[in-house]
Amino acid sequence: MADNPLDPSARDLARIRARAEKLWQEDGSPDGGSAPYLEQARELDGMETHPDAGQIPLDSPDATGARVEEADIQDNLGEFPNLLTDQGDAPQTPRRRSDS
Repeated sequence: MADNPLDPSARDLARIRARAEKLWQEDGSPDGGSAPYLEQARELDGMETHPDAGQIPLDSPDATGARVEEADIQDNLGEFPNLLTDQGDAPQTPRRRSDS
């Protein structure tokens, strides 16, 4: 069975552990060792080794050739849940019958 290409290599793990150790020492070497700093070191290492990861290219087409829209165009396209316009303009509760 082939190794998972997303798993970090031994060299990557050593670099991340060294970064965690450095973060731990810079924080005053608190009790618990550098283990709590591993996730932060992993995130910092990922940001440095892949600075463009997760970025959407705004001026280039995607794999299908369609233009990529800006993400903020999706803000507030729906209606707010506390307004009645989602269910019509009238309250959706029974009304009293008038005494006529």
